[in-house]
Amino acid sequence: MTSDTVQCPALMVSAPASGQGKSSVTAAMARFHARRGRRVRVFKSGPDFIDPMILACASGSPVHQLDLFMGGEAQCRALLHDAASCADLILVEGAMGLFDGAPSSADLAAVFGLPVLAVIDAGAMAQTFGAIAHGLASYRSGVSIAGVVANRVGSLAHGRMVGDSLPSGLPMAAALTLDANLTLPERHLGLVQARELPPLDAHIDRLADAWERGGGADFLPAPVAFDPPMRSVSTATPASALRGVRIAVANDEAFSFVYAENLETLRDLGAELLLFSPLADATLPVCDALWLPGGYPELHAARLQTNWTMAASVRTHHAQGKPILAECGGLLYLLDGLTVAVTGDPAGKLRRYELAGVLTGEARMEKQLTAIGLQAVTLPEGELRGHSFHHSSLATPLPTIARGRCPNGGRTAEAVYRQGSTTASYVHLYFASNPGAVARLFHPNSATS
Repeated sequence: MTSDTVQCPALMVSAPASGQGKSSVTAAMARFHARRGRRVRVFKSGPDFIDPMILACASGSPVHQLDLFMGGEAQCRALLHDAASCADLILVEGAMGLFDGAPSSADLAAVFGLPVLAVIDAGAMAQTFGAIAHGLASYRSGVSIAGVVANRVGSLAHGRMVGDSLPSGLPMAAALTLDANLTLPERHLGLVQARELPPLDAHIDRLADAWERGGGADFLPAPVAFDPPMRSVSTATPASALRGVRIAVANDEAFSFVYAENLETLRDLGAELLLFSPLADATLPVCDALWLPGGYPELHAARLQTNWTMAASVRTHHAQGKPILAECGGLLYLLDGLTVAVTGDPAGKLRRYELAGVLTGEARMEKQLTAIGLQAVTLPEGELRGHSFHHSSLATPLPTIARGRCPNGGRTAEAVYRQGSTTASYVHLYFASNPGAVARLFHPNSATS
């Protein structure tokens, strides 16, 4: 432990699988402790855009990603150390099951000594609950289970039953009863966005109340020691690399898949960020570069098609040779057209919408997931890391300048397209993985033709 080491109570909230209630429990804990005056910082393990929106509302602070592949250990260490320096409690929501993936939530917990709170859906269980908790606790050395949450129990008696099945040394942190009013609704790409839940604050308050009723009020983890990073994560990139560069950032119901760390990376590089809405605004703001992040353009295709002045503004920006970075949903928006199923049509009728027409190509929404996986992409500007997750397929004659590589053997290898100063792909890039490459992508004088 060094003189710069700081201590703060911290937990990794994980589970045996997806769908067990990690997000709800993390939000409940964050709001419960925030209401009691504690400064709570929440992180999300792995690539995810939707959970952080909800967790930021629950905690009152921006939620950053912790990912050993996308950001690396040094960047994760810096984020945790900074949080521990000012917070009273750190919560990290895991991804998928505790040991799933490479890197997994367990890997992150082991590297930083984060005790794990295991959330288990006990709705259809009795004593097997204890067996699953025991398995999580004993599966791997270096990962410590600090407590267990019995989620969706049928009654107080059911909660006591599953609690009694826990082996000695595994405390029951809380038992939460099954209540449809405490469930976050689902959508085809995961949970609905926070902006789509107007009563979100009230919903999170109900979660916090349930946490208290279920016995969670007395559960507070022990302090964890967080060492400072050994080196700066961005020493190779001047802080002024994008000074004076105005970057327009699409931000509305159709384009909202944005890592908080990406925005901070651009600001740290000196850029001025101009948020705008491709749905509601008539034209782009006056800008030097454009970022079209992912989101749900397929759900708003009719409005995007109708807003022809915005599409014309984007085409003009491209024609002037100004940089554009388009990711996933942003890529779809730049194409000639997008075909989606007509909502509520039992015959599965399809409709095509005309979009911006910057890039030659057609996309179609599919019923099944078409690609998923972490990605590393080597561009002329440098290697960037991120992930892919989409339900659309793409037909385009555009040549590729690079293809993604999946670090854990996955088959996803996303193409990256470049036309003039426009770079587009299905990959959601994590800017902190290489701020220098990001600066070169967005700087007007670095545009590649």
